[in-house]
Amino acid sequence: MEPEVIIRKEGAAGRITLNRPKALNALTHDICLETLKALDAWAGDPEVRLLIIDAVGEKAFCAGGDIAQVYHAGRAGNFALGRDFWRDEYQMNALLAGYGKPVISLMQGFVMGGGVGYGCHVSHRVVGDSTQMAMPECGIGLIPDVGGTHLLARAPGWLGMHLGLTGARFGAGDAIATGFADHFIPEAGWPALIEDLVRTGDAGLVAAAARPAPAAPLAALRPEIDTAYNDSGAARDNGVAYVTLVARQLAALESDWAQGAAKAIARNSPLSMASTAAMLRGRGPEGGLRAALQQEFRWTWRSMDRGDFLEGVRAQIIDKDRNPRWRHATPEALTPIEVEAMLAPLGADELKFEEDAA
Repeated sequence: MEPEVIIRKEGAAGRITLNRPKALNALTHDICLETLKALDAWAGDPEVRLLIIDAVGEKAFCAGGDIAQVYHAGRAGNFALGRDFWRDEYQMNALLAGYGKPVISLMQGFVMGGGVGYGCHVSHRVVGDSTQMAMPECGIGLIPDVGGTHLLARAPGWLGMHLGLTGARFGAGDAIATGFADHFIPEAGWPALIEDLVRTGDAGLVAAAARPAPAAPLAALRPEIDTAYNDSGAARDNGVAYVTLVARQLAALESDWAQGAAKAIARNSPLSMASTAAMLRGRGPEGGLRAALQQEFRWTWRSMDRGDFLEGVRAQIIDKDRNPRWRHATPEALTPIEVEAMLAPLGADELKFEEDAA
């Protein structure tokens, strides 16, 4: 049986290769645990000068987390399985981001949700010709997690809010323009780059191989997006009023992108969108990525019994009827108290990192 992730040392590199191409390299809990073990083992290994993260197959680097098992356990009343998965995944995200050696991710095809967390917090983030990124969690009753709120909050203008609320896809040029990636390298050149990195252990070769980024159509729309998503000081009290306002402003615009965004907001979970808006409007919590992961964990910890996650997964992935019955029919049906409750501290269940527990 093929391993889900191939972990080995080659020359001066520690290599991690996702190996579930038929499942679009979706992350499992075991993949996260194996990755954590490798990161710990290589941190003090002088033979490993850099790490390379890539994936088998042309269709996807990683299209997200494998959430079917979490869904079935949650439906049976077992919330611990999902909570343990998210806890370990977020700790892995933080370790990748703060790793003491260069980490190069090569992200082709679909890079969504958990794939963003796996490849977009490292030191050298490479995209290619086929890259299609997205944070589509509001469509399955979740929130942009795995540090997604940290990335979205720091995107220029209101681009991050647009991507977070709608789950819109974006290519390599926009991945760089929004801060999700660093370098564009045509995928035909990736095998030679990997070979050189393994041989030399020189992460500077990544920037040297980079080429001018492709067009960034989303970034080109930024003036219009900023107008549509800017609240002009109104509705600043909570995400509920903000999502309602943005939905109305988008619906009033005639451009194709705005109409598509309005349809996505009408389709996605009101609780997820209002919570996402509340998390992003302050440009993320103080404390950077780790604080964002802790805030996200509070929400995902409650997502199965108090949120729309199980219903969203049922509609989009299990039954595939694309007709979720959200807890709230519209954002107007929400109250700010409900959003605040999803983001409240967890006490003893708070997400902690390794050094915090020491």
